[in-house]
Amino acid sequence: MQEAHEIAEKVVEAGHPHGHHDPHAPTSDSDFRRNVGLLIGVLACIMAITTVAGNNMMKQTLNANIEASDSYAFYQAKSLRQQVWLASNDTMEALRRAVPSLPPDAKSFIDSHEANVAKNVARWESEPATGDGKKELLAKAHAAIVARDLAREHNEWLEIAEAMLQIAVVVASTAVLTLSRRLLVVCGVFASIGVLASLNGFFGIVPLPW
Repeated sequence: MQEAHEIAEKVVEAGHPHGHHDPHAPTSDSDFRRNVGLLIGVLACIMAITTVAGNNMMKQTLNANIEASDSYAFYQAKSLRQQVWLASNDTMEALRRAVPSLPPDAKSFIDSHEANVAKNVARWESEPATGDGKKELLAKAHAAIVARDLAREHNEWLEIAEAMLQIAVVVASTAVLTLSRRLLVVCGVFASIGVLASLNGFFGIVPLPW
Protein backbone atom coordinates (compact mmCIF):
# COMPACT_ATOMS: atom_id res chain seq x y z
CA MET A 1 0.00 0.00 0.00
CA GLN A 2 2.89 2.33 0.81
CA GLU A 3 4.47 1.66 -2.56
CA ALA A 4 1.20 2.29 -4.40
CA HIS A 5 0.83 5.60 -2.59
CA GLU A 6 4.36 6.62 -3.56
CA ILE A 7 3.72 5.69 -7.21
CA ALA A 8 0.53 7.79 -7.26
CA GLU A 9 2.40 10.76 -5.84
CA LYS A 10 5.07 10.41 -8.53
CA VAL A 11 2.38 10.36 -11.26
CA VAL A 12 0.85 13.52 -9.86
CA GLU A 13 4.25 15.17 -9.64
CA ALA A 14 4.97 14.17 -13.25
CA GLY A 15 1.73 15.81 -14.36
CA HIS A 16 2.51 18.90 -12.27
CA PRO A 17 6.25 19.65 -12.30
CA HIS A 18 6.01 21.90 -9.21
CA GLY A 19 4.36 19.17 -7.21
CA HIS A 20 0.93 20.90 -7.01
CA HIS A 21 -1.84 22.00 -9.34
CA ASP A 22 -1.77 25.66 -10.41
CA PRO A 23 -5.33 27.05 -10.24
CA HIS A 24 -4.27 29.85 -12.61
CA ALA A 25 -2.95 27.47 -15.30
CA PRO A 26 -4.40 28.03 -18.82
CA THR A 27 -7.38 25.95 -19.83
CA SER A 28 -6.95 22.95 -22.06
CA ASP A 29 -7.15 23.19 -25.83
CA SER A 30 -10.62 21.63 -25.88
CA ASP A 31 -11.89 24.13 -23.30
CA PHE A 32 -10.30 26.95 -25.26
CA ARG A 33 -11.99 25.85 -28.48
CA ARG A 34 -15.34 25.44 -26.73
CA ASN A 35 -15.18 28.87 -25.10
CA VAL A 36 -14.11 30.61 -28.29
CA GLY A 37 -16.83 28.77 -30.21
CA LEU A 38 -19.37 30.11 -27.72
CA LEU A 39 -17.92 33.60 -28.15
CA ILE A 40 -18.23 33.31 -31.93
CA GLY A 41 -21.88 32.30 -31.56
CA VAL A 42 -22.63 35.30 -29.35
CA LEU A 43 -20.84 37.66 -31.73
CA ALA A 44 -22.72 36.18 -34.68
CA CYS A 45 -26.06 36.81 -32.92
CA ILE A 46 -25.11 40.42 -32.14
CA MET A 47 -23.96 40.90 -35.72
CA ALA A 48 -27.25 39.51 -37.08
CA ILE A 49 -29.27 41.89 -34.90
CA THR A 50 -27.02 44.77 -35.94
CA THR A 51 -27.44 43.91 -39.62
CA VAL A 52 -31.24 43.82 -39.37
CA ALA A 53 -31.26 47.13 -37.49
CA GLY A 54 -28.95 48.66 -40.10
CA ASN A 55 -31.26 47.57 -42.91
CA ASN A 56 -34.24 49.10 -41.09
CA MET A 57 -32.34 52.35 -40.61
CA MET A 58 -31.50 52.40 -44.31
CA LYS A 59 -35.20 51.97 -45.15
CA GLN A 60 -36.08 54.82 -42.78
CA THR A 61 -33.44 56.99 -44.44
CA LEU A 62 -34.89 56.32 -47.89
CA ASN A 63 -38.51 56.83 -46.76
CA ALA A 64 -37.67 60.10 -45.01
CA ASN A 65 -35.77 61.30 -48.07
CA ILE A 66 -38.76 60.51 -50.30
CA GLU A 67 -41.10 62.31 -47.91
CA ALA A 68 -38.84 65.37 -47.87
CA SER A 69 -38.64 65.39 -51.69
CA ASP A 70 -42.41 65.03 -52.06
CA SER A 71 -43.09 67.81 -49.55
CA TYR A 72 -40.64 70.16 -51.29
CA ALA A 73 -42.11 69.31 -54.70
CA PHE A 74 -45.65 70.01 -53.44
CA TYR A 75 -44.41 73.25 -51.86
CA GLN A 76 -42.82 74.37 -55.12
CA ALA A 77 -45.95 73.47 -57.10
CA LYS A 78 -48.09 75.54 -54.76
CA SER A 79 -45.63 78.42 -54.96
CA LEU A 80 -45.71 78.30 -58.75
CA ARG A 81 -49.50 78.17 -58.82
CA GLN A 82 -49.61 81.05 -56.38
CA GLN A 83 -47.32 83.15 -58.59
CA VAL A 84 -49.48 82.42 -61.65
CA TRP A 85 -52.62 83.56 -59.84
CA LEU A 86 -50.93 86.69 -58.52
CA ALA A 87 -49.71 87.46 -62.05
CA SER A 88 -53.26 87.11 -63.39
CA ASN A 89 -54.42 89.43 -60.62
CA ASP A 90 -51.84 92.01 -61.67
CA THR A 91 -53.04 91.68 -65.27
CA MET A 92 -56.63 92.30 -64.23
CA GLU A 93 -55.61 95.36 -62.21
CA ALA A 94 -53.61 96.73 -65.14
CA LEU A 95 -56.61 96.24 -67.41
CA ARG A 96 -58.86 98.11 -64.97
CA ARG A 97 -56.46 101.05 -64.91
CA ALA A 98 -55.82 101.04 -68.66
CA VAL A 99 -59.52 100.98 -69.55
CA PRO A 100 -61.49 103.09 -67.06
CA SER A 101 -64.63 102.76 -69.16
CA LEU A 102 -64.98 99.00 -68.65
CA PRO A 103 -68.55 97.73 -68.52
CA PRO A 104 -69.98 97.00 -65.07
CA ASP A 105 -69.97 93.26 -65.75
CA ALA A 106 -66.22 93.33 -66.53
CA LYS A 107 -65.47 95.37 -63.41
CA SER A 108 -67.56 92.96 -61.34
CA PHE A 109 -65.64 90.02 -62.82
CA ILE A 110 -62.31 91.66 -61.99
CA ASP A 111 -63.41 92.36 -58.42
CA SER A 112 -64.59 88.78 -58.02
CA HIS A 113 -61.33 87.46 -59.46
CA GLU A 114 -59.22 89.59 -57.12
CA ALA A 115 -61.21 88.42 -54.10
CA ASN A 116 -60.84 84.80 -55.23
CA VAL A 117 -57.10 85.25 -55.69
CA ALA A 118 -56.71 86.78 -52.23
CA LYS A 119 -58.68 83.92 -50.64
CA ASN A 120 -56.73 81.19 -52.45
CA VAL A 121 -53.35 82.80 -51.82
CA ALA A 122 -54.10 82.96 -48.09
CA ARG A 123 -55.23 79.32 -48.13
CA TRP A 124 -52.13 78.17 -49.99
CA GLU A 125 -49.88 79.98 -47.55
CA SER A 126 -51.27 78.08 -44.58
CA GLU A 127 -53.90 75.36 -44.39
CA PRO A 128 -53.74 73.69 -40.95
CA ALA A 129 -56.92 71.66 -41.52
CA THR A 130 -55.38 69.58 -44.32
CA GLY A 131 -51.68 70.19 -43.68
CA ASP A 132 -51.23 71.06 -47.35
CA GLY A 133 -50.40 74.74 -46.98
CA LYS A 134 -46.95 76.03 -47.87
CA LYS A 135 -46.15 76.62 -44.22
CA GLU A 136 -47.17 73.08 -43.24
CA LEU A 137 -45.42 71.51 -46.23
CA LEU A 138 -42.18 73.30 -45.40
CA ALA A 139 -42.41 72.09 -41.79
CA LYS A 140 -43.00 68.51 -43.02
CA ALA A 141 -39.99 68.71 -45.31
CA HIS A 142 -37.74 70.03 -42.54
CA ALA A 143 -38.93 67.30 -40.13
CA ALA A 144 -38.32 64.64 -42.77
CA ILE A 145 -34.79 65.94 -43.37
CA VAL A 146 -34.03 65.79 -39.64
CA ALA A 147 -35.39 62.23 -39.46
CA ARG A 148 -33.41 61.26 -42.58
CA ASP A 149 -30.13 62.61 -41.23
CA LEU A 150 -30.68 60.95 -37.85
CA ALA A 151 -31.49 57.57 -39.42
CA ARG A 152 -28.48 57.85 -41.71
CA GLU A 153 -26.20 58.58 -38.74
CA HIS A 154 -27.57 55.58 -36.84
CA ASN A 155 -27.09 53.45 -39.94
CA GLU A 156 -23.46 54.49 -40.29
CA TRP A 157 -22.76 53.50 -36.69
CA LEU A 158 -24.45 50.13 -37.29
CA GLU A 159 -22.36 49.60 -40.43
CA ILE A 160 -19.20 50.28 -38.42
CA ALA A 161 -20.42 47.85 -35.76
CA GLU A 162 -21.14 45.17 -38.35
CA ALA A 163 -17.66 45.51 -39.86
CA MET A 164 -15.96 45.33 -36.44
CA LEU A 165 -18.00 42.28 -35.44
CA GLN A 166 -17.21 40.53 -38.71
CA ILE A 167 -13.49 41.11 -38.12
CA ALA A 168 -13.88 39.86 -34.55
CA VAL A 169 -15.53 36.64 -35.76
CA VAL A 170 -12.78 36.06 -38.33
CA VAL A 171 -10.04 36.66 -35.76
CA ALA A 172 -11.79 34.38 -33.24
CA SER A 173 -12.08 31.64 -35.88
CA THR A 174 -8.37 31.99 -36.61
CA ALA A 175 -7.65 31.81 -32.88
CA VAL A 176 -9.52 28.48 -32.71
CA LEU A 177 -7.52 27.06 -35.59
CA THR A 178 -4.16 28.23 -34.26
CA LEU A 179 -5.00 27.95 -30.53
CA SER A 180 -3.62 31.47 -30.17
CA ARG A 181 -4.71 33.31 -27.05
CA ARG A 182 -3.10 36.49 -28.34
CA LEU A 183 -5.46 36.47 -31.30
CA LEU A 184 -8.32 36.12 -28.84
CA VAL A 185 -7.22 39.38 -27.22
CA VAL A 186 -7.27 41.04 -30.66
CA CYS A 187 -10.73 39.57 -31.19
CA GLY A 188 -11.83 41.09 -27.89
CA VAL A 189 -10.69 44.54 -29.00
CA PHE A 190 -12.65 44.40 -32.27
CA ALA A 191 -15.66 42.82 -30.53
CA SER A 192 -15.71 45.58 -27.90
CA ILE A 193 -15.61 48.28 -30.55
CA GLY A 194 -18.35 46.51 -32.49
CA VAL A 195 -20.65 46.14 -29.49
CA LEU A 196 -20.17 49.77 -28.43
CA ALA A 197 -20.79 50.98 -31.99
CA SER A 198 -23.89 48.81 -32.20
CA LEU A 199 -25.29 50.22 -28.95
CA ASN A 200 -24.57 53.72 -30.18
CA GLY A 201 -26.33 52.88 -33.43
CA PHE A 202 -29.45 51.95 -31.48
CA PHE A 203 -29.45 54.78 -28.95
CA GLY A 204 -27.47 57.55 -30.70
CA ILE A 205 -25.45 58.53 -27.60
CA VAL A 206 -22.37 59.81 -29.44
CA PRO A 207 -22.66 61.69 -32.77
CA LEU A 208 -20.47 60.87 -35.72
CA PRO A 209 -17.12 62.69 -35.65
CA TRP A 210 -17.44 63.57 -39.33
